[in-house]
Amino acid sequence: MFNDKPILALETSQNLCSICVYYSENKFFEMNFRLKNAHAEKLFESLEYVMNSAGVDMKNIGVIAVSAGPGSFTGLRIGMSAAKGLAFGSSIPVIPVPTFEALCIQICSYLPYNEEFIICNKVNVEEVYYAKFKKKKNGYDFTENLQVLNRNELESRLNDILIFGNALLDSGNNLNLKSKQRNISSPDAKYIAEWSILYGHDKVLYDFDYLEPTYIKNFIVKERKNA
Repeated sequence: MFNDKPILALETSQNLCSICVYYSENKFFEMNFRLKNAHAEKLFESLEYVMNSAGVDMKNIGVIAVSAGPGSFTGLRIGMSAAKGLAFGSSIPVIPVPTFEALCIQICSYLPYNEEFIICNKVNVEEVYYAKFKKKKNGYDFTENLQVLNRNELESRLNDILIFGNALLDSGNNLNLKSKQRNISSPDAKYIAEWSILYGHDKVLYDFDYLEPTYIKNFIVKERKNA
């Protein structure tokens, strides 16, 4: 734990909005909901509910762990802005947590050792975020680092392997592997907290003014042309 205080963990990288006050693997208070485009409206309402359930306020929190991406541009901005605002107001640090690695911890919790798997989430109609992992006895390894792939490149890498994420859900018939895919595209906030405990002690930020989400791919606003 951080100064023997609980962690406040936030996850907003996809449709899942998840908030957790985390003491330990066996003691945590978490709320999850899936509602598209509702993070800005529901995040603080849900945060208040979880904090009240845990019987704590911000002065009791040791650190804020926030999902840092990659993921939805809007969702990540909402979560990161909330974390920075709460941290600044209460003078507590922030840990930016790599979203795919926190999801990897969640997936590894029910896979056998040495199992390989892919996480791939859609970026747009042509590209996906992609990483390949292997569960190890004391954690996990990257076997292919996080990257952006064209869907044509993705098809050649899937083969006979477990697939997690949302990249194939609306891909049409060209990727005939939907039956192998598990639609888990973002971690519960509990695993954001667990990543910060396992790997985040050297990631603690007290000066987080310029902290930004990890987008991997640049966000481009396309201009609409008038007919």
